[in-house]
Amino acid sequence: MSLERWREPAGYSLPGSRAALFENLPQGPQALAGVVQGLLMHEHISPAYGLALSADQHAQAHVRSVEGMLDGIVGHDPRPLTAARAPGERQVGVCRHFTLMHVAMLRDQGMPARARCGFAAYFEKTKFLDHWVTEYWNGPESRWVLVDSQLDQRQRDLFQVAFDPVDVPRDQFLVAGEAWRRCRRGEADPGAFGILDMFGYWFIAGNVIRDVAALNNREMLPWDMWGGMTTKEDEVDHTFIDELAALTLEPDAHVEALSTIYADKRVAVPGTVFNHVRFRPEQL
Repeated sequence: MSLERWREPAGYSLPGSRAALFENLPQGPQALAGVVQGLLMHEHISPAYGLALSADQHAQAHVRSVEGMLDGIVGHDPRPLTAARAPGERQVGVCRHFTLMHVAMLRDQGMPARARCGFAAYFEKTKFLDHWVTEYWNGPESRWVLVDSQLDQRQRDLFQVAFDPVDVPRDQFLVAGEAWRRCRRGEADPGAFGILDMFGYWFIAGNVIRDVAALNNREMLPWDMWGGMTTKEDEVDHTFIDELAALTLEPDAHVEALSTIYADKRVAVPGTVFNHVRFRPEQL
């Protein structure tokens, strides 16, 4: 099994001109998750920290690259990344930002890691909500491990999370392809998968495409739309998503196939995507 595809920073996970900031960070998934939690604030969980975000802070959630996030972090506070910022002084993002920063730090330390797009069962009972987590290769145990670097102690208490966020059980986070497969087999209700008032096969299909892109080192915003994505159930190409989902369930066995299918215009991230939150096209 080749792990090189996910060992080196690439694309949005590149720290770029801010690479020196990753020097002297603590080692390993758990310690790095703690660092990330001291740098970032989840846009929609900020009220749990007593915060009312400004428009400028909300805008930070649209930053796509690690380098851009680091620009914002040290532009506001030049201290080393190991210095936890006060909640109201952190860079604002969502689960994808926590995950991408964590992945970037792990890769900088030579540890294979990748961002996975899917659905979490631990935020709302009976629902699997849109979410991103880190998946890293645990060499001593010879397995991929899921890490939710967003879940600090306050969120663990808020959502009554009983498991260790550094080893998220596979039944608590489903990669998008697994969610799709369960629904197609009649083992789960597609109406339970999504976020806010957006649920269904169309939402799951969009996350399958996002996961394929992430496995090709293109970790897009959760609300970026392009290619084969749609907001209408009757426009979902079920057969094509079946194919994509199968590849994402065993990415290590399908590295070349994932690269090949990423060339398909329904999957490949184009030069311009549609930001569904800002409701406008954005050039990358």
